[in-house]
Order: sequence, then structure tokens, then C-alpha cells
Amino acid sequence: MIPVSQAMRDIGMIMPRSVIEVRQSADWNALRLSGIRRLAEVAIDEAALAGMTLVGPMGELDRPAQDYERVASDLVGLGVAGAHVEPAPLRPLETMSRRFGRVRYERMKYRHRPTLPSSLEAEGLGGPATGVVHLCRHSDGPRPWLVWVHGTGQGGPFDVLASRAHRFFSKLGFNVALPIQPGQGVRRRTWPSYPDVDPIKNVAGMIRTISEVRAVVRWVQPQATSVAIAGLSLGSAVAAFVSHLEPQVDAVALYVPILGLNQMIAQHRQRWGDAGAEIGRVMQSDAVFALSSVVDPLAVEPAPPPDRRLIVGAWHDRMALRMPAEALHERWNGTLHWHDGSHVGVMFSPRVTQVTKEFLSQLRVL
Repeated sequence: MIPVSQAMRDIGMIMPRSVIEVRQSADWNALRLSGIRRLAEVAIDEAALAGMTLVGPMGELDRPAQDYERVASDLVGLGVAGAHVEPAPLRPLETMSRRFGRVRYERMKYRHRPTLPSSLEAEGLGGPATGVVHLCRHSDGPRPWLVWVHGTGQGGPFDVLASRAHRFFSKLGFNVALPIQPGQGVRRRTWPSYPDVDPIKNVAGMIRTISEVRAVVRWVQPQATSVAIAGLSLGSAVAAFVSHLEPQVDAVALYVPILGLNQMIAQHRQRWGDAGAEIGRVMQSDAVFALSSVVDPLAVEPAPPPDRRLIVGAWHDRMALRMPAEALHERWNGTLHWHDGSHVGVMFSPRVTQVTKEFLSQLRVL
């Protein structure tokens, strides 16, 4: 565990770090409501990162270096195309009507077994799991569909509102599917656990998630006039890969994107003291960089044309930082919109909602 003194010091620096960050913007004014809002958003990001310090590393890295090298050799040999095998068709097990407040939605369960690379199967990371997807569907059809992949710590009923899914369902006439990532939300107590501090488990978890979301996309496609895929934070890399691997996807949107779990953990390693230094050493090794190459969003390009690619970054993002949004925009082109607040603030920004509505509206005429 992290020493109490270090954790308390990190908590005590939440507001000073937040003020330092927002002061870097020439247009920040502490006396305006917009300035107060921006500072509050950054403080929420910093508080979340301080929480990472309190929790400490999500396990221990006790693998020999040869493990990373062996898996990396297998994955590099396969490449993106070989590591991501076409998913089996989605076959629903049960669909239940649910309610969150006044909002009605459906929870559909299905069984999915991804075909993982042999090196990951040998680690015991393959096998079937029960997938879950939340659905907001109109009774008629076909209609445009939005597949929304949530971020870390999400995946519960609240996402139907927090992701703006119900707004796009009711205001734009979209059907919406919200696949739940393994180890998150309503799946947090079931196998497999994800995310993890182990870089091999993280790569396996992401390949599994991509396979599940591809199966969801293929399930909605016959019912759709068009299909858009969107991903927030942890879900951004998944959405990026699905938009590349599934040519029937008509549009892709990424919100406060990351370039992979291993990279994000490495960039915050200093918060865990000596344990973090060891994590950083492993995460930044050549072998981990190589094995992560098959889940690197910069290695792929979406099937949709540039005018149907949207990236929303946060100028004061303290969690993913600005670099992933900038790098992906340079690689993808398309539209880049900057939210003037933080990583968490993107979820509640009226302007981001409006930008998304304008982006999705073009799909209603396809």
C-alpha cells in the first residue's frame, strides 16, 4: 500500500494542481462562472487521480521478463489483422425490461467466446463470458443505431442518461446499444477482471472487448439504416478498432481518448512511489510496447471517411492528457473539438452534446 503521508500529500495538492492547470489558459477568469466551472472540473479529475494514489497499484507485477517477450513475439507476428479474429454471431440468452428513474431500457445478456491469440489463451485469458448490452429501442424500424462504449468505472444503468444515450434516442430517433465492458458496471463481479495492472491481461481484455462490441455491431446492423460507434475514455480505443475492423460502420466518435491502458497507467506511475517506479519500468519496456501494438489506436484507420470521424478532447484533461486526441486527429483527420474543461467534464458539457447531435444528424439521411 501507499504510505499514508504520500496519499495525504496527494490529496492536499488537488486544488493547487488544479489552479496551476487552469492558469495556463489565457482566457481563464476566476471571477466568471465559466472559470469556476472549469476549475471545478479539473479538481474532479485531480481528485480521481488522488483516488488512484489511495488505492495503490491494482495488483503486483510478478512476471518474469520472458513472459512479456514471449507474448510480444506472438502478437507482433500476428499483427492487428491476425490478433483480431471475426467474432461469432451474437445470440441473445435473455432480454429484460428495466427502468432507471423514468427511463425505460432493456438489458440483454449473451454468451461470447472471443478467439484470442494462442499466447493469451495459454495464459488462461480465453474462454467464454456472459456479455451484457443495454438497449434503447423504438418499436418501429429500421432506424439509425448508435453503439456507445463507456469509460472506466461505468457500465451501470446510470450510463443510459450519463452517456446522453436516452437523449439521442428520444430527440434524434436513434436506437442505442450500450455494451458493458468486462469487469465493469453490472459485470464487475464476474470473470474476467478488467482493467488490470498486468499489461498482458490488459491486452487480452481489450481484444475480448473489441470482439464483443464487434458482435454487437453485427447484431444491430441488419436492423439499422446506419451505424455509428462511439467510445469514451477506456472505450475510445475499442471504438477506434471496431470502426476499422467493421466496414459497415458509418461514423466513429471518440471522447477524451486514450492510447491504451498500459500507456495510461505508465504516465501516472509516479503516484505510486517505489511500486509505481517498477510498474513504469515494465510498462515502458520494449516487450510491453510491442505486445500493446495490436491494441494501439494509432495503428488503425477507421472505415468511415474523414467527414464522419469526430474526436472530442479536453483541453485541461488531467487523466488522459491532450496528447492522445492530438495524435489521433493527426492520424485520422476528421473533426477535432476541444472542450475547455476536464476529462470528466466532457460528459456534462452542453456544447459537446450539441456537437455530437450535429455529427449524428448526418446519419439520419443515409
